[in-house]
Amino acid sequence: MSVAGPTPGTGPGGVARSLADLLPAVARVLGVPGQPAGADWLVGPLAGVRHVVVLLVDGLGARQLQAHAALAPRLAALPELGPLAAPFPSSTAISLTSFGTGLPPGMHGIVGSSFRLEGGQVLSPLTWGADPNPIATQPEPTLLERAAVAGVHVATAAPAAHRGSGLTRAALRGGAYPGAETIADRVLVAAGTITAARAAGAPSLVYAYWPDLDKAGHIHGVASEAYRTELPRVDALVADLAALTGPDVALLVTADHGLVDVPDGRRVDVEAHPALRDGVLTILGEPRVRHVYTEPGRTDEVLTTWRRVLGERADVRARGAVAELLGPVDDWHAERIGDVVAIAREDWALVSERVDRLVSSLRGQHGGLTPDEVEVPLRLARG
Repeated sequence: MSVAGPTPGTGPGGVARSLADLLPAVARVLGVPGQPAGADWLVGPLAGVRHVVVLLVDGLGARQLQAHAALAPRLAALPELGPLAAPFPSSTAISLTSFGTGLPPGMHGIVGSSFRLEGGQVLSPLTWGADPNPIATQPEPTLLERAAVAGVHVATAAPAAHRGSGLTRAALRGGAYPGAETIADRVLVAAGTITAARAAGAPSLVYAYWPDLDKAGHIHGVASEAYRTELPRVDALVADLAALTGPDVALLVTADHGLVDVPDGRRVDVEAHPALRDGVLTILGEPRVRHVYTEPGRTDEVLTTWRRVLGERADVRARGAVAELLGPVDDWHAERIGDVVAIAREDWALVSERVDRLVSSLRGQHGGLTPDEVEVPLRLARG
């Protein structure tokens, strides 16, 4: 079922626009028909542009970039068009799907780092293969698909291992995907796409993805030397892609989410509180946002218990009260949302060895509603 895109000005956390607004605006610049009202906000900054490279740096929050600007001087010096707001939950799978489709999570249906589908099957999008069918699970056309159909030369510059993943097929299908492992590989894909498009008299769109900063932030934290060491590599990629820009070529740099560091003393072990399991069928999501699926008829009881046990450490809501965070919610997707949803506040985490032992052990976390997680940069390079 096709729906209109999100309205600018509705990004989470009071940010003017969301990540879902970006590709529709790029598509409008490149002449792809059918974009939603309000998608003309890049027409001015990208006047005269026929070729756009969008670099998405996993884990680069706007506030992290601001704090570490000296480590990424070329990126930090680029003009700002943002920040943008990551969708809720502020996590990779949700953000990439909103980025790729131009839709809020309630409409594309990827509502968590793990969640329950309508028939009860659990989906973890970052490890998604062929089952359930990615296109049936997320049938809305992507902006990459729509651009390719409109005659735009489209390419993805990202690791080859992601090419056939369920998440890529659901959120970012469309155009060529030659595989790109290094900085140089990504630059070659972008340069080759632009050259081929020019020869054909066509516009082009390249989506480039960089995952390494996020890995460092998860394992070691955003305050770590490991995270700081990765930022100059991001800056080098930005500089090499910016070297491709000219009067008709622009580079946009953004991200899927930021991160918060969770101290050891701010981890609530849900297994240590038996009351949190009473009346509960399944706990999914991630440490910053838990989807809680309840036994029939016990949702109100579970909601009360989770609020009492967690207190000020989490914002605990019933399913209906989460819709405002997910955007309009398609009726087809409503049951994917937990009957109860617990959103960790400040730098708390709701950890569980039973649910996700590895993820719960990580220092850097995301998914919640703090500015450090939600605000992502949008920077522009033009020749």
